[in-house]
Amino acid sequence: MTASIVDRSDSGFIVQVEIPYKDSVLQAEDAIQDALNQAGVVATAEILEHLDSDGRPITVAGTRLTSKGRLPKDYQTPYGRAVVRRHVYQSSRGGKTFCPLDQAARIVVSSTPRFAKMIAHKYAEFGSARVIADLEENHGRRVARSFVQNVADAVATVALAREEDWEYELPEFDEPVATVTVGLDGTCMLMGKETWREAMVGTLGFYNKEGERLHTVYTAATPEYGKLTFFERFDREIDRAQAAYPDALYVGLADGAKDNWLYLESVTSEQVVDFYHVTTYLWKAAEALFAEDGLALRPWIDEWCHRLKHEQGAALSLIADLEARGAALGKKRLPEGVERALTYLRNQAKGDRLNYADLASRNIPIGSGVTEAACKVLVKQRLCGSGMRWKDAGAAAVLSVRCLTYTTGRWAQFWARIDHEGFPVAA
Repeated sequence: MTASIVDRSDSGFIVQVEIPYKDSVLQAEDAIQDALNQAGVVATAEILEHLDSDGRPITVAGTRLTSKGRLPKDYQTPYGRAVVRRHVYQSSRGGKTFCPLDQAARIVVSSTPRFAKMIAHKYAEFGSARVIADLEENHGRRVARSFVQNVADAVATVALAREEDWEYELPEFDEPVATVTVGLDGTCMLMGKETWREAMVGTLGFYNKEGERLHTVYTAATPEYGKLTFFERFDREIDRAQAAYPDALYVGLADGAKDNWLYLESVTSEQVVDFYHVTTYLWKAAEALFAEDGLALRPWIDEWCHRLKHEQGAALSLIADLEARGAALGKKRLPEGVERALTYLRNQAKGDRLNYADLASRNIPIGSGVTEAACKVLVKQRLCGSGMRWKDAGAAAVLSVRCLTYTTGRWAQFWARIDHEGFPVAA
């Protein structure tokens, strides 16, 4: 099978490809894929040559450059390797060369932009070995592991370098945004040889007046001492949201860690501790209180979960009930589960973070499940596989792209900026 250009016009060209008959549909589909890949290589090479300069002298950064001639280069495309002869420029004094085509075509390392986009997206999901296997099995493309790594790293480098300069637009919703939840949490990952450190994850959830989630923005940062990078990134996301939806209610959601509340109190008007975390403390307390009466455990849990969600001031009543039941045990020291629950609830009540009934009546979320899930999806699933150990740069590269791909609309906006402004050669 061979593909060839059979006609050209001012507006485009026609590629012809022959597809053979096969003994089965599966074999025929494989043949179609091979033929389409051949056509893709021919078409991409034609487009690249069409974009190339005409060979006349050019000026770059105040220096006059002249063409050394049309030299061949291998470009990796989604369809295969395309060999293109293009003009390469150099000054009369020698030194570094410059290829206008690479800049005009937004070439990433030696990849066309669409292929780089595919590779970076796949690498954000799984390691380079799986990327190679996926490309060969599903796209009929064989590439080297080093190529995958270099392209993915180059894309991630731009994502990190441009995160302050490139503003990402929030989607346009069909209904007003009533509430924006600001959630943050940390999860550990293995850095270096034996060091477990905490990566930070943050989410912005956009909700309508009925409490239905419309959109989520994901932010994450690799482990660092002081967490400065993460909070700088998260601040920028919150600023964007507040600029777009200044009238929305901003609610902080977290699991109870003191450092989280210090930050959330500065960026939200109301704060609430994740309801699920409260229930885990209730279960531990109930197991101690009803050790001899297991049948009463579940009704007690159900009653207090219902009251917390629907009864004003239920948190203080729960604390009083725990104190009374703990005292009724007649022990010098409260069981650990009861003591921990009381300490947790008292601290959260002081911070006015247990007003579930009031929030639920206003259709405001009371759970940080979105943030908890983000910890698993962004960090655990990709960075905590068997035998994985990360350096700061590698982990940061993966997380930066992962946040772009998981926030709806961001990945397309990122590549639109590259298509418009070009791919930095320095990357």
